[in-house]
Amino acid sequence: MNLVRKIFFPFAILYGIITSIRNFLFDKGILKSYSFDIPVIAVGNLSVGGTGKTPQIEYLIRLLSSKYKVATLSRGYKRKSEGFVLANATSNAEILGDEPFQFYQKFKNIQVAVDANRKNGIEQLLSQPEKPDIILLDDAFQHRKVKAGFYILLTSYGDLYSDDFMLPTGNLRESRSGAKRANLVIVTKCPSHLSLDEQNIIKDKLNLVSNQELYFSFIDYDDSIYSEEKSMEVSEIKSVDKLLVAGIAKPEPFFNHLQSQNDEKLVFPDHHHFSENDLLEIKNKTQNKIILTTEKDFMRLKGKLPKEQLFYLPIRSSFLSNGESFDKTITDFVQSKN
Repeated sequence: MNLVRKIFFPFAILYGIITSIRNFLFDKGILKSYSFDIPVIAVGNLSVGGTGKTPQIEYLIRLLSSKYKVATLSRGYKRKSEGFVLANATSNAEILGDEPFQFYQKFKNIQVAVDANRKNGIEQLLSQPEKPDIILLDDAFQHRKVKAGFYILLTSYGDLYSDDFMLPTGNLRESRSGAKRANLVIVTKCPSHLSLDEQNIIKDKLNLVSNQELYFSFIDYDDSIYSEEKSMEVSEIKSVDKLLVAGIAKPEPFFNHLQSQNDEKLVFPDHHHFSENDLLEIKNKTQNKIILTTEKDFMRLKGKLPKEQLFYLPIRSSFLSNGESFDKTITDFVQSKN
């Protein structure tokens, strides 16, 4: 794979030129960006693959939804619907996509919408009888047609954008210089014991501009796993034989956190729609074992596998330090727009 990526180096240069020209046209106002009167916060990344956008959006929902009417707007990757969809009681992962459906299932006091055209999606949300006070744009850093009021850029500890290159040689969707559009940067999926010296090394690598804030976060696993009917302590099931199932971008930390010696695991592509053959393979491997999956995958698997066997492990994004400073930055921005 590395050799193939190197062969495509000239295409990476060309792709970089095209995305840079596009960004230049938006920066100079030749291509029009649309802004809105209410607070719009965009969360995204420069690279393809999992940087922890879903737990970061959930962090913002928890931070803001007690005081404000919050809406999330996502593209709805791999959904089977088209256009603008506002989640309701008939929605499922196939209609919304797995992450938006997860938001809808977990947070009953917010609006959840999907639309590949974010401008239209925002306009549709603002036309609702109960229009939101704040809109959170999921994976919208490159969606330049909408100019968000605040940009949060995520980059994974093990895959910093400063060490990466443009597609298809690397994983970057646009040049590293695109990071300058961010109001703040979060290095996600850090070890929970990351030292200040290591943080400073990363800070030097990222070389942020003076007005940008930098934070470090880690994935905090719940102490329990959950089915539709009950919960169990993680400590109870770690030594129990089980089947681990994951269809996310980087499943290794999930497996490492839970796996014991006799566990089996099944790995599927990110945002995978489980076919009848997939479900049969899972059932054949389970017998009477617990099936333990990620929260995203649970949204696509529930109702298709025995509910007494199917469990998921929730995760949260937590800051290594300065979480109060992050919260204040976000709430100050929201208050300045209201």
